[in-house]
Amino acid sequence: MDLSQAAALADEYTKGGLERELATLRGEWSDELEAAARNPDYRVRAVAYRAIAQFRFRQKIELLRRGFEDESPAVRGSALIALEGLSRAHPGDVNSFRPLLHDLATRDSNIAVRRLAIVCFKNGTPARETILILDGIAADDEADPEVRKTARSVALLLVKKSNRK
Repeated sequence: MDLSQAAALADEYTKGGLERELATLRGEWSDELEAAARNPDYRVRAVAYRAIAQFRFRQKIELLRRGFEDESPAVRGSALIALEGLSRAHPGDVNSFRPLLHDLATRDSNIAVRRLAIVCFKNGTPARETILILDGIAADDEADPEVRKTARSVALLLVKKSNRK
């Protein structure tokens, strides 16, 4: 079994509520996941960052920072997908990476990475500066239309969240 297969199995364990089996699998694959995140091949690194979410590996959340700063857009995207998945149950995860997410959402050279960073904000708290940044992206006529659309919808969602408080 390789890391991607183990991650898929971990995802099945989570969906099935098999916490003990998931914990055992995490223990068996922890070192392998760390090594894969440092692999010279971007494809292996991308699998590793995606696996963090599939394993629901909260202990590896800080490892995502390395993924956000990776040279490969595929790896940055995988790390963002992992953060989005983990932050559904833990909004504080988005808050702890907020400045880095702001940078990715506004300055990343890859459009898909920018959109994924924007999507992550929907799981966080509705911070005023994030809403302002998203509104700015949505109003930027030179920005990619899909990035603008995503920024607009997430900004509206965050405004609704803030009004419920």
